[in-house]
Amino acid sequence: MKNSDPFKILTPNQRWMPASDKTAELLPPLVGKIRIAVEKWRDDGYSGVSDTSASLMKFWFEQEHFIGQNRFRFFFSQREAIESIIYLYEVAKAKDKYDLMRFDPSEQVSAQMFDETWTRYVVKMATGTGKTKVIGLALVWSYFNKFYETDCELSKNFLIVAPNIIVLNRLRKDFDRLKMFFQEPFIPENGFDNKDWKNDFQLTLHIQDALKPIAESGNIFLTNIHRVFLNEEPEETLETLFLGAKPKPDADTSKGLDLGKVLRSDKIKDLVIFNDEAHHIHDKKLAWFKAEQYLFRQYPIIRL
Repeated sequence: MKNSDPFKILTPNQRWMPASDKTAELLPPLVGKIRIAVEKWRDDGYSGVSDTSASLMKFWFEQEHFIGQNRFRFFFSQREAIESIIYLYEVAKAKDKYDLMRFDPSEQVSAQMFDETWTRYVVKMATGTGKTKVIGLALVWSYFNKFYETDCELSKNFLIVAPNIIVLNRLRKDFDRLKMFFQEPFIPENGFDNKDWKNDFQLTLHIQDALKPIAESGNIFLTNIHRVFLNEEPEETLETLFLGAKPKPDADTSKGLDLGKVLRSDKIKDLVIFNDEAHHIHDKKLAWFKAEQYLFRQYPIIRL
């Protein structure tokens, strides 16, 4: 179904579905049941989540927002994406592939189809529907839950990985000086639901190997995948394992700035990874998948 209004909430039965068995594989098997569950949860007022998550969704989707004189609203595609992430993590508590398989009505999905053992959510969105803003919403959700909620397993540290320099530079336009978060309604005003949101949002942005002191209040590491495993110790030859070649001259870390080593040091206790254009990492043979798998051995990772 074509939707001419990007803000209109669509019910699951208004969405595109395969017309025949021949096209059934075009719709990922978990999508339909998750859409139905998220719709019911939305209609029920987002029950079963933390107070922090409830406040954020109330602010994002129930408050009126303006940028200058122009009204601002998140697209429904963006809203449903972050709703699905929060629902799966907090309500359904789907933390691994076995939990996610409960959403497969076809009963054709098996654990052997998934190589990862860590929590991984994949959000598929069409070009132009604003997945960078979904990354921003998920980052804010994780940060404030870790900040305000006790015993939270999320993080205030984030690794945002782009597949190449072109995508990285596009992301920088939104993340430089964290301007996206303060110019658009990602963060509630101080005093909203009795919290000092904007005062408490203290993140240090690190781009590629231009690393600043690691902040206890939280960090964003914005990079392409090649920086994560650059300049490893020779006995493991990880440069060959993950890059398939020696580092290029423009990727030299001779000044001692090595993002890969920082991510695997005791300075970073937990981490949420955002993979932009994540279709690059579905195959366990790919360098990107192996890089993420290696990081998972160091500490818990949730990939959104």
